[in-house]
Amino acid sequence: MTTRNEHDLLGDAAVPEDAYWGIHTLRAIENYPISGKPIGSYSDLIRALALVKHAAALANRELGQLDARRADAIVRACKEIAEGRLHEQFVVDVIQGGAGTSTNMNANEVIANRALELLGHAKGDYKELHPLNHVNMSQSTNDVYPTALRVAACFGIAKLLAAMAELREAFEAKADEFRDVLKIGRTQLQDAVPMTLGQEFSTYAVMLGEDEARLGEAIALIREVNLGATAIGTGINTDIRYSGLAIGHLSHLSDLDLLAAPNLIEATQDTGAFVQLSGVLKRVASKLSKTCHDLRLLSSGPQAGFGEINLPPRAAGSSIMPGKVNPVIPEVVNQVAFEVIGNDVTITMASEAGQLQLNAFEPIIGHSLFKSVEHLTAACRTLTEHCVKGITANRELLAERVRTSAGLATALNPYIGYENATRVAQEALKSGRPVADLVCEMGLMERAELDAVLRPEVLTAPRRLA
Repeated sequence: MTTRNEHDLLGDAAVPEDAYWGIHTLRAIENYPISGKPIGSYSDLIRALALVKHAAALANRELGQLDARRADAIVRACKEIAEGRLHEQFVVDVIQGGAGTSTNMNANEVIANRALELLGHAKGDYKELHPLNHVNMSQSTNDVYPTALRVAACFGIAKLLAAMAELREAFEAKADEFRDVLKIGRTQLQDAVPMTLGQEFSTYAVMLGEDEARLGEAIALIREVNLGATAIGTGINTDIRYSGLAIGHLSHLSDLDLLAAPNLIEATQDTGAFVQLSGVLKRVASKLSKTCHDLRLLSSGPQAGFGEINLPPRAAGSSIMPGKVNPVIPEVVNQVAFEVIGNDVTITMASEAGQLQLNAFEPIIGHSLFKSVEHLTAACRTLTEHCVKGITANRELLAERVRTSAGLATALNPYIGYENATRVAQEALKSGRPVADLVCEMGLMERAELDAVLRPEVLTAPRRLA
């Protein structure tokens, strides 16, 4: 392998000649062999970093700090990276020390070396265009990295919201399909009162819709960025006009309505917005998991369980039991939810551990947040396509259970009284006979009146009683 020699404050080191990254990235590769997952695997983060550097170059050029020749080369390199090129050159581990410095250095070096190529120079010819003096001009890791995390989070949440909307629409379609399917509801896993299967499925859609709204609220805080804060928020080494210009350019490039944080010193050390966003993701995960628990229960069986719905079969369920099919899609979504809840604990602890003017633990915050967003997005999509759209109802079984359910006695409380209804319910449970037959035999109601009371539209909605 041919190499080129690069120098930093620790001395000289040999960097692979064809690598776009340089010595600072090399140090990080050596220092952080932690997860084996490079930052380049988070494409939204790399795109966000490229857009931040692009915006900074434009602002510096406008202010006369960066000459047009170098600025244009940096901009061209950033555009290529934002479009998906060279992501394999972002090799620093996602879990790293230094508050994200290694990630910022990796970006500076890749952009600088690609810009050098575009200018007709060799990689590593930093006297012509330098990763720190030019690509990182008017910047610090402490404003670049959190700004990139926030922009990347916005990109990811947009995809998650789209996936959640698709899942909500699938549940809404099933709610409409099952609107006339009467069944017995349950509380504490015990038979309760009648409802429709459509009503049951509509609740899953409503829960998703509520969480879409909460995510929209949480992302508003994420759009506040500290670009221009540099080291601790005082804006040292920047023109007073730089922050506004850079954030304006970044808003345009990212197509996001980004805002300058009102206090850059506070914004540089405060990671509360990430905690809030993670909390909403935990909310999404917990309710999605509850929904999947319900789907597994309702489809349990097929002979000795609830058996009320059928999930589409996706794989053979056993290596020893022929014909067994498991609810594998809800199961995988449950596991994603467990992970997201764990990620929320990590983000909370990392945020709490920040000290004085900087939080050194933003890399694990970003890693945990991106995992939650990406995995929830994938989980929503697989639940939509491989499960919810193919659910069918066991209509005859549900109808028979309603007909013989002691739960119907509750609907008769206003007509025969609680004590009589209790007596009917107990006899129905003991004998297995339908409630309607027992009520007529006991002379508590006439059959015509009973039939009017036990209609599905009466059983499943409030009505005027007098």
